[in-house]
Amino acid sequence: MGSSPTAPIQTAPVATSIAPVMDTYGRYPLALSRGRGVWLWDDQGRRYLDMVAGIAVCTLGHSDPVLQRRLCRQLGRLQHVSNLYRIPEQEALAAAITARSCTDRVFFCNSGAEANEAAIKLARKHGHQVRGIADPLILTAEASFHGRTLAAVTATGQPKYHQGFEPMVSGFRYFPYNDTAAFEALLASCEADGPRVAAVLLEPIQGEGGVHPGDPAFFRRVRELCDAHRILLIFDEVQIGVGRSGHWWGYEQLGVEPDALTMAKGLGGGIPIGALAVKATADHFRPGDHASTFGGNPFACRAGLTVIEEIERRGLLEKVGANGALLQSLLQELVARHPDRLAGERGWGLLRGLVLREGGPTAAEIVKAAMAEGLLLVPAGPGVVRFVPPLVIRPRQLRKAVKRLEKALHSLA
Repeated sequence: MGSSPTAPIQTAPVATSIAPVMDTYGRYPLALSRGRGVWLWDDQGRRYLDMVAGIAVCTLGHSDPVLQRRLCRQLGRLQHVSNLYRIPEQEALAAAITARSCTDRVFFCNSGAEANEAAIKLARKHGHQVRGIADPLILTAEASFHGRTLAAVTATGQPKYHQGFEPMVSGFRYFPYNDTAAFEALLASCEADGPRVAAVLLEPIQGEGGVHPGDPAFFRRVRELCDAHRILLIFDEVQIGVGRSGHWWGYEQLGVEPDALTMAKGLGGGIPIGALAVKATADHFRPGDHASTFGGNPFACRAGLTVIEEIERRGLLEKVGANGALLQSLLQELVARHPDRLAGERGWGLLRGLVLREGGPTAAEIVKAAMAEGLLLVPAGPGVVRFVPPLVIRPRQLRKAVKRLEKALHSLA
């Protein structure tokens, strides 16, 4: 039963027999109340070093003063208008993205899943319009993650995310990530009786699937085959894009350009925004093909512009490269000190995974123990602990984070 129109709005948790928030998350018993830079405080006043950043979202950290000023100013002017009209902030952000990438045009939405939904629709239109396919296929990788909407979760090559939501959307096939032979075999099988494949959708580095970096040789071969068959190559850069690798985009680590790429998370620095950016050759959408009520509104685009401007003004790409190398070294040293529990580390820039040995503590157990030491981390599956801190983090804070992680490991002995 809904609340009365005159019922007061509650600003604090209400003790009821049934919680009003749906039970879709396995939440930790932690209520965060404020943040500054790379630090967060809970409602009891305890401070935490944040290596999660809202899962790769808070690019400039928490309560960044420049972002605050720009957004307050924007709210004083205009926060939202319909895409029925030109939006100067949207045009400026699209220009900023295309100037820093291999793309030419941008569609804005509100999240990574929505960006990937747009990419899936674009791929199907490409299949119909360019390849003449009546029933197009999209090839994605096993252990991938592309979002929670029905088509995006179908694109996700992890059956655990499909359970309970069948039937999944038709038109997807999967192959092992970084496996050139398997990809070539699947493509040949799909195309045996004529054109069937519209697009290949890949993460340059798999985040949720365990922090697996892409193999440049594999990606070069995929690019060659896509070119030969006029198949779109789409990169999901939702987690690694916007500077987290030490470059603007993950594809720069691979030396392979996509026809289209998706982004979200770090683009708005905590304000919801997503985007699909495409090369001119893949610009298939026409008026009426796709839309988003909130996508690209002035407020969200001001956030995106501020993030991009501040990354450049503060030299964060170079700092991410240096700090990523430091974090890699610190984690390698930690692995050397705990070889019975830790198997290695992997990743790019400030997206790094600490790989655990089987039989030892799980990622969830380590994350919980680290929380008790004032450190926030996030799992990437049961066997990998993930580091995705704000890009403004400093070397001494990375050292502090690894020291706290080591204390957490000792507490689990």
